[in-house]
Amino acid sequence: MAPTLRNLEPIVSLAKRRGFVYPSAEIYGGTGAIWDYGPLGAEMKRNIKNAWWSRFVHSEPSVVPLDSAIITRREVLQASGHESGFTDPLVECKDCHTRFRYDHLLEGQYGEVKKNKADQTQCPNCGGVLTEPKQFNLMFKTFIGPVEDEGSLAYLRPETAQGIFTNFRNVVDTTRQKLPFGIAQIGKAFRNEVTPGNFIFRTREFEQCEIEWFIEPDNILSKKTNSIEGHLRSASEWYDYFIQESMTWFQNHGVKKENLRLREHDKDELAHYAIAATDIEYNYPFGWSELQGIARRGDYDLKQHQKHSKKDLTYFDEVINERYLPEVVEPSMGVERAFLTFLIDAYEEIPEDEKDGRKKGEKVLRLHPSIAPIKVAVLPLVKKDQLPEIAGDIYKVLLKRWAVQYDAAGSIGRRYRRQDEIGTPFCVTVDFESLDDKAVTVRDRDTLKQERVEINKLEEFFIKKLVP
Repeated sequence: MAPTLRNLEPIVSLAKRRGFVYPSAEIYGGTGAIWDYGPLGAEMKRNIKNAWWSRFVHSEPSVVPLDSAIITRREVLQASGHESGFTDPLVECKDCHTRFRYDHLLEGQYGEVKKNKADQTQCPNCGGVLTEPKQFNLMFKTFIGPVEDEGSLAYLRPETAQGIFTNFRNVVDTTRQKLPFGIAQIGKAFRNEVTPGNFIFRTREFEQCEIEWFIEPDNILSKKTNSIEGHLRSASEWYDYFIQESMTWFQNHGVKKENLRLREHDKDELAHYAIAATDIEYNYPFGWSELQGIARRGDYDLKQHQKHSKKDLTYFDEVINERYLPEVVEPSMGVERAFLTFLIDAYEEIPEDEKDGRKKGEKVLRLHPSIAPIKVAVLPLVKKDQLPEIAGDIYKVLLKRWAVQYDAAGSIGRRYRRQDEIGTPFCVTVDFESLDDKAVTVRDRDTLKQERVEINKLEEFFIKKLVP
């Protein structure tokens, strides 16, 4: 089943209205393709990162964490090929001076491609003549120290991966990891996109969840196989492993299987470092597009940094008593794209009045409990007769474990709807019966089932419901 949304307007509206996402520096007119995350958005981003970290770092015995610097020496990105090759083709209209990514323009992403009588591609906005394509480097420049010259030039990192490669030797020496092993990092990256858009899908500042998984090249693997019992995975097998595990992760956290697909890159679209690459694509309202990438980077990065730094980055394999450069498989997920995907996939607008009391047009976010920003809402039925005091005590207990909201404003039905719209899986209602039976009503967002739970057993109840 494809998403019911025809465009992103309902998501953008909900995100602003409920405090998920705000335009950055909005009081000054906003900053192009840069966004701030409000109270609910900050919680949800943290949940996404925690869920990824739990699965791919804490649950993988041979993955270690890293937190490398954002400001990156120029030499690092010269060696990696980013300074010379991290570019997009840019054209500009000579009349209205609007700029476009030329490849996107030819693909029809700005509308129908039209040409004038001289067979020149026309501006999608005004029909004017476009300049010849020029390569535009996507990296943000900065300077280290008080003097702004070529010697102090540096960049905001365009990906988190290079900090992992430049620290490969340090990690091996200090952790004594044996191949295969991974180095994981979650952090900010920056790309000065020519034409960002589709809300938070393509932005200039974003977070990445990345693993560089270091493995034996196939020629080394054949030597080790003769010395070790059991099967050793090849580079292609690890590549397939991370593709399937990444697909499973999205599905396990609520993304519908039918809205996901795999697309292998053709050779002519591979990045300069890649031997092979596969995208996990999602069926967005604007069409199928990349959600996450998995790449076989070979030994390109370590080889380049060894060459340019003149430092030995080889790995010594005690099994075969030999030094070599490992190869790399890289699963890389953008947090903001995952965030947008979870919102879209969970969004539902009630099509008609329902028997349970939901009205036509009401919004429900059916977020997985692990991703939902608020896990439980505590609601006193009325603001009198000790119900707020009991609800307040419950709120304080549950708040020690989970993100919980206390809401006493408006009718109980209106409060349920508010929580449905922000994706809260459970609501706890303290009513007049609670004074006598010391129990509360727990409402499930998706099934709308209501069950009575003793107050002193609430924590145990939610541990079963919310702890993976």
